[in-house]
Amino acid sequence: MGSMDLSAIFFTALGVYGVAASVFMIAENRRPQATLAWVLVFISAPGIGLIIYILFGRGRKAFSRESKLLHQELEHDALPIMSPWRSRQDAEIARVVADLGVDRRLMMLVRRNSDSSLTSRNRVEILQDAAEFYPRLIEDMKAARHSIHHQYYIWRSDEFCQALKEIMIERAREGVQVRVLYDPLGSNSMSRAYVRELRAAGVRVAPTSPLYRLHTIGYRNHRKISVIDGAIAYTGGMNIGQEHIDGGEGFHRWRDTQSRIVGEAASVLQSVFIIDWYNAVRENLFSAAYFPEAPAGGDVPVQILTSGPDSQWAAIRQLYVGMIASAKRRVTIQSPFFIPDPTISEAMKLAALSGIDVRLMLSGQASGNRLPNWAGNTFLPDLAGAGVRVLLYQGGYLHAKTISVDGEVCSIGSANIDIRSFSINYELNAVFYDPRLAGRLERDFERDLARCAEFDPAEYRRRNVALRFRDSLARLVSPLL
Repeated sequence: MGSMDLSAIFFTALGVYGVAASVFMIAENRRPQATLAWVLVFISAPGIGLIIYILFGRGRKAFSRESKLLHQELEHDALPIMSPWRSRQDAEIARVVADLGVDRRLMMLVRRNSDSSLTSRNRVEILQDAAEFYPRLIEDMKAARHSIHHQYYIWRSDEFCQALKEIMIERAREGVQVRVLYDPLGSNSMSRAYVRELRAAGVRVAPTSPLYRLHTIGYRNHRKISVIDGAIAYTGGMNIGQEHIDGGEGFHRWRDTQSRIVGEAASVLQSVFIIDWYNAVRENLFSAAYFPEAPAGGDVPVQILTSGPDSQWAAIRQLYVGMIASAKRRVTIQSPFFIPDPTISEAMKLAALSGIDVRLMLSGQASGNRLPNWAGNTFLPDLAGAGVRVLLYQGGYLHAKTISVDGEVCSIGSANIDIRSFSINYELNAVFYDPRLAGRLERDFERDLARCAEFDPAEYRRRNVALRFRDSLARLVSPLL
């Protein structure tokens, strides 16, 4: 067989592969941008593109059977615990609408797209930065009497994590059930010795999805949850590590936001942890012992919503669109970077063009992977052109993920404003229907303005052509970032 024959076979096979890959991706009925991006990956990297897709590209259909079986296994035990909340949802929503004038459509959206119950007996505090979050968490851990449950994307074995380890070991030896879930990729700096010491003392430690499960390696669990005795919970943008205290390598400080919740919403966060724990180790913890009655005194309405590659709806993306669309006066948003899909971008531009004060605060510096920041740069001129004020935070690394609307409703969570967070990662956001909390977030936003420089689209267009082309190349793969 001659070289010409081999070449013909090779190019024929390559052509068949390209056509087959294109037909397969088109039949998936994804967004056109994502479809074109994946076709580009398939064709530009034959064979390797298929591996990348298996690891990072599959959506809800690939998980539908697994999710259905998981739901059926847990439903029997979870139903008696969840039914009291579910039985009064219509009444609770009607009461909050009447008392606070909140847009009922937003609460119904969160209820339906994430199957999220509205809880009302809650006390909530906003904790800005590790200086406020970590001491409160340690105090609650030391006072734990029944259980301590942690779930974080990043958990290290540095100085601060060593201090937490000693507290967890001490509580475990006192009979408290201590469990830690971590993402194996995000927590790849956690040492084996650290894990061994915890396990030797009776602390249960498990990865959310072991790296050897190649079919799930691309679907990171990005949630941040702590639940103490089933009654006190924390969630937001902060992970567990010394970098939140001293800024880590490359920054003098990290700017982030967490919430502390005491009440019924803590039980919802407990249920999220229990489902993820079961998914990781197949241990069913649904029992009344982990769901104590909420203490009296709280009055903050809270909804907890989750999303992931196995979700029917892109719940957190829909939350952001719904909140922006409901605004009458102002919207303030914080996110490390900004890689929107068309719905988010259009919602923000529509609000700004309608005369609403829309402000978006991003980190002016990148941490680790710079591709999201490069791709994000290309979306900012259009936003600024529509009247959105884009602020670049210069006071360290901005890692907060918050949104507040009209000083009435706000959300704090784990999801960045990017396609990966909205479609690929397992994420969690808490929505607070409370003017006090929304007002606090907006005041903190105003305080952060002193450390910001405003994005100038004209200055960006004057940048070196090579740098702007670099950003445009990064944008090509933005649906995959």
